[in-house]
Amino acid sequence: MKVLVPVKRVIDYNVKARVKADGSGVDLANVKMSMNPFDEIAVEEAIRLKEAGKAEEVVAVSIGVKQAQETLRTALAMGADRAILVVAADDVGTDIEPLAVAKILKAVVDAEQPGLVIAGKQAIDNDMNATGQMLAALLGWSQATFASKLDIDGDTAKVTREVDGGLQTIEVKLPTIVTADLRLNEPRYASLPNIMKAKKKPLEEKTAADYGVDVSPRLEVVKTREPEGRKAGIKVGSVDELVSKLKEAGVI
Repeated sequence: MKVLVPVKRVIDYNVKARVKADGSGVDLANVKMSMNPFDEIAVEEAIRLKEAGKAEEVVAVSIGVKQAQETLRTALAMGADRAILVVAADDVGTDIEPLAVAKILKAVVDAEQPGLVIAGKQAIDNDMNATGQMLAALLGWSQATFASKLDIDGDTAKVTREVDGGLQTIEVKLPTIVTADLRLNEPRYASLPNIMKAKKKPLEEKTAADYGVDVSPRLEVVKTREPEGRKAGIKVGSVDELVSKLKEAGVI
């Protein structure tokens, strides 16, 4: 079985994002970029499936700017076999919308014919949480989102999902789309020898036009601003005063 893993280049999770002075977006100048953490978990899970003998090949794919090559090399250093970069933008500030990403991924899936797609549940830059679901709809495949545990048995995947009420376990038929949640696994660090080997692994470069997908934005960002600072708290002298303050704040 072949496993396809979409990965996205985002601002590193340790970096505090800054808004441009004109409010037109997030400032990416000289900002450290890395693989979306949920996608890193997805890559790790795909590699574990290969190590367990349940997958023969792991293919990482990224859609965005040329600089996403670095992100794909990280996936290759972790253990992916090869990578596909779909260049869909020239400006690093351009964020390809989930529907366009899903359409490109569908074309990649049609070409690669994987038995399983494992993606991060969402990207930490826009928190859309939509690509996996849209891809499943476009392909007509089953889906298991927010996975905290994944077991493959023949042509069936048993997935434990994190839902509002706790945990839900479902079974889906392969091929399927699985989106990884935080507790699915702990991603490995790429060793120096594997980082060197990753430089020689195949990385194919394509464009959105090669797949016949229009990536023109359908959403317009009107303004971006920093969240308001947290206001200082106050001390109350009695339960009655606490209740009064909570009523004023509209909490009760």
